[in-house]
Amino acid sequence: MVAVMRLLGHTGWWNTAMKLAATAERTADGFSPHRPTSERMRGAEVMFESILFPGSNRVSAPFATKEPECFRDLGLDQIVETLTASREEYELPPIYWTAVRDSEVIEYRQGVYTDLAHPAVHHAAAEFAEGMRLHRARFVQASRLFAREQRPFWVLSAIVTHQGAVRDFARALKDVPLRSAGMLALRDWLDALVTGQAFTEAVERAADIRSRLDEIHFTVRIDGLRVEVAPFADQPDYSAEVEATFARFKQGEVKDHRVRYTDYVDADRVEEGVLRLVGEENQHVFAALDQYVREYACSEPAAYLDPTVARVDRELQFYLSYLEHLAPMVEDGLEFCMPRVSASKAVSAQHTFDLALAEKLDRHRASMVTNDFELREPERLIVVTGANQGGKTTFSRTFGQLHWLAELGLPVPGSSASLFLFDALFTHYEKQEDISNLRGKLEDELVRIRKILEAATSDSVVIMNEIFNSTTLDDSILLGTAVLKQIIERDILAVCVTFVDELTTLSDTTVSMVAAVDPAEPTKRTFKLERRPADGLAYALALADKYRLRNAQVRQSIEGTQSESRVLLDPVEKGA
Repeated sequence: MVAVMRLLGHTGWWNTAMKLAATAERTADGFSPHRPTSERMRGAEVMFESILFPGSNRVSAPFATKEPECFRDLGLDQIVETLTASREEYELPPIYWTAVRDSEVIEYRQGVYTDLAHPAVHHAAAEFAEGMRLHRARFVQASRLFAREQRPFWVLSAIVTHQGAVRDFARALKDVPLRSAGMLALRDWLDALVTGQAFTEAVERAADIRSRLDEIHFTVRIDGLRVEVAPFADQPDYSAEVEATFARFKQGEVKDHRVRYTDYVDADRVEEGVLRLVGEENQHVFAALDQYVREYACSEPAAYLDPTVARVDRELQFYLSYLEHLAPMVEDGLEFCMPRVSASKAVSAQHTFDLALAEKLDRHRASMVTNDFELREPERLIVVTGANQGGKTTFSRTFGQLHWLAELGLPVPGSSASLFLFDALFTHYEKQEDISNLRGKLEDELVRIRKILEAATSDSVVIMNEIFNSTTLDDSILLGTAVLKQIIERDILAVCVTFVDELTTLSDTTVSMVAAVDPAEPTKRTFKLERRPADGLAYALALADKYRLRNAQVRQSIEGTQSESRVLLDPVEKGA
């Protein structure tokens, strides 16, 4: 006796399907593994569109199509690459590339993230995502099968998997604590969907077809090269009789010497022929299967999948990717908080840090140095000075990361934070000379800063790192003062890292922060930034480092010279 379900699916389908890619091209037979969309399954009256945007008017807003220019300077490109590394099928980068200047959207996302951080809600979302992945994998498998007779069954399996994932997710959300408007709306919408007539009818029809296929059994008689197929007529199962006969000789557990053969998903030519004969004997069942597949999966767009389900499947990954990325850092003792984002430029953060650097530190995160900053009215500009390699550039990156992540509606590094709702974020970091534009380094800096000043508004954030360090001190003071005065006059929120202490006292809107060193050992950096007047040593120390004129370096050079002299004199003295 053989069950037809074995031929249709084979026992190895699970592992094989899970290893398949999530997308593939449409086949000539019309079975598409791509995410289909349709209005057919909409049985819900509850209004819901997205867990990224409240209401339906924002859902159609386009995401950014390319990485923002500030990402590389701020290390956000590394963060996004890590977040999306194992989730390529969801196309998440455009979501991370698109900052949202809308406090309502930000609060909406913060609420959804907080709900998903609850273990029970996170588990329900992860199970739903896994079911949707498996559903897509089975569609891929259907498009790759050689035997045409197998394909409708695999499509049916994909649809049933999708139905189960949606139904289980809807049930799970009823039993978990939800508080956010987004997740509550999703719960109500899913409940209305799975109890709607269209969804219920599709589930019942699929279950009926699966049940009828389960009932089909047949016998195969092999005589040399001849294979005969016949309906199963309650013939005795001789393998069971043989096993029962020899059961009396069984003496406890013994080693199993049976060889496990690979069970391929594709049917071979003999199995394909057997399946064709079985189909001819059970035309009514296979006709119902073909009809169901044509009706629900072969239309364009496919009828079985609601577009909102596909959207939620993707949007959940935006939250889960960030949540799972932060989990090991939280275990290591680093703090994250939901920032308060507003139009106020009185920004602040406590115990904050560079998220990209924290990822690189890995097992050494416990030694991560955190910093605080605060701007009070009417302060707008932070000018950072201090010793080289003291954490100044890291602080500037942190400032930018905080504001970008806050406008995505995500937690930011730190125990607390109040951040500005900006319209654009501009960065000016040192870049290598581009020989194609025939401009020198200083000219290139001036051109890039001019573009920033032309595009920036009073609602923008500007971050500049080590500006005009390729010219003389007098020119650096002159050019830096001119640029920062424009920023101050236009009331732009900004951070400027420089070795020029004169830039820290341009106006009462300017705040000086200094990269501190260990008082007992001035060459040792603490990587802490302190809000205090510049000490006047930054430029001198920069020059001393450049020309190796620190005390230790000078002593080392002198000792090295004396050692070389002794080496040269030794042979002469020995000869004498």
